[in-house]
Amino acid sequence: MKRPNKETMIEWWKEWRLFLLFVLLLFSFRSTVADWSHVPTGSMKPTIMEGDRILVDKLAYDLRFPFLHWRLNTWADPERGDIVVFPSPETEELYVKRVIGIPGDTISMVDNRLIINNKPLQYKLAEADLVKVLNDDDQNNFTVVEEALPGSYHLMMVSSNRYATRASNFPKKLIPDGSYLVLGDNRDSSKDSRFIGLIDRERIRGRATKVIISLNSEDYWLPREKRYFIQLK
Repeated sequence: MKRPNKETMIEWWKEWRLFLLFVLLLFSFRSTVADWSHVPTGSMKPTIMEGDRILVDKLAYDLRFPFLHWRLNTWADPERGDIVVFPSPETEELYVKRVIGIPGDTISMVDNRLIINNKPLQYKLAEADLVKVLNDDDQNNFTVVEEALPGSYHLMMVSSNRYATRASNFPKKLIPDGSYLVLGDNRDSSKDSRFIGLIDRERIRGRATKVIISLNSEDYWLPREKRYFIQLK
């Protein structure tokens, strides 16, 4: 096989260098500043649906070296209620979960109800219009409530027809420095800290801030109405 000569390589570089620079800058931006991720599972329903494209703020907590994820500078840490993105400690697959416990907290769960620092959280049924994002089966088989974390609240859901399981309860645990307890908002269908353990601060890549667009797999991947640039909470 004939190797390209020097002149050919120079011409190739002149022709493609701007495109290669653009690709490098694009992927550096996605690695360091902001990224958009497809959500394939329902572990964060009803906050995030299957088929949502979410915007991830990579600068929410720190600055990292592109591609290698080395922390160069830190200006904040995740707070309770933040929705964070991190690679699973088991598979390195990217997960999206909600921060429930921060360093220093003591947390337990009894029948899907959280107790943080010895104070049971308050729950109330969600308003009907907030549940409409779910399909009919989910609306019939799940109960959607507002869960009030200290300083914020969010929607979460549990099965209406399921008995308490190991995932519905866990004993009081102290969250050590540098670790976070994360849960999915779909409490009966989420692989989170109850199964993969606490998440190291170093693993957290950024904070999910918005749903950019949502495609409904149950309706020929058509866009879901009114799920454009929705602020996550």
